[in-house]
Amino acid sequence: QIDDLAEVDYSLRSLPAVFQPFIDLDLKGVVFPAGNYTGSPDIAASFTIPDQSDAMLYLAFPEHFFQTSSFAYYTAGAFNMTIAEETCSYFNLNTEIFGSIIPEVAKYSVTPYPVMLKLMATEIPVISLQQDSFTVEIQGSMEVLAILPDSTTQSLFTLNIAANNSISLNIFDQKLMGSLCLNRIQFSLAHSNVGSFEVLLLKNILSYILQTEVIPLANAKLSKGFPLP
Repeated sequence: QIDDLAEVDYSLRSLPAVFQPFIDLDLKGVVFPAGNYTGSPDIAASFTIPDQSDAMLYLAFPEHFFQTSSFAYYTAGAFNMTIAEETCSYFNLNTEIFGSIIPEVAKYSVTPYPVMLKLMATEIPVISLQQDSFTVEIQGSMEVLAILPDSTTQSLFTLNIAANNSISLNIFDQKLMGSLCLNRIQFSLAHSNVGSFEVLLLKNILSYILQTEVIPLANAKLSKGFPLP
């Protein structure tokens, strides 16, 4: 059990291979939604670790391990979150802020209303492992809603999001831990109830919100770590 959302299967795929200087253990390394493991037939191909002799134990994780992690957490809704005025740490989220940037919002809402941001991944995040990098590509959406006096919400507009992130990994206390860094992000207008506007005007404030609110939340989860076999 990793957490409430996911579990990991580290069972042996074959008998241990015993050699004079070392023992090889071929483990499954499949992450799946909690309580929903059906024994995925999509198993990573076996691989070998380069010969080294300066440590007692070597662990190697294929890209497939992180891909199953991405699928499991996407299925569990871990990439979806809501940011509201009361949870925003650095400034008040309201229609007045957006109206000062986008005239169409100012015309739509003369009275300042609190704003809520609903973020969700629209596709399974794509993991890519290279020799010197570990990147995650996330396709998603951000819906901006005004919270009306009767506590109902009115959608103002929805943006498409394409985010490129890098992850640094480390091992501590028998857990594999990660730290997420936003490299670049692109926005495009998916739908608007306030009329068409130039999305580029919002890039600075939305990037700031992601850097100060979303990334720290993601890193707080990543810091809890994956248990190692």
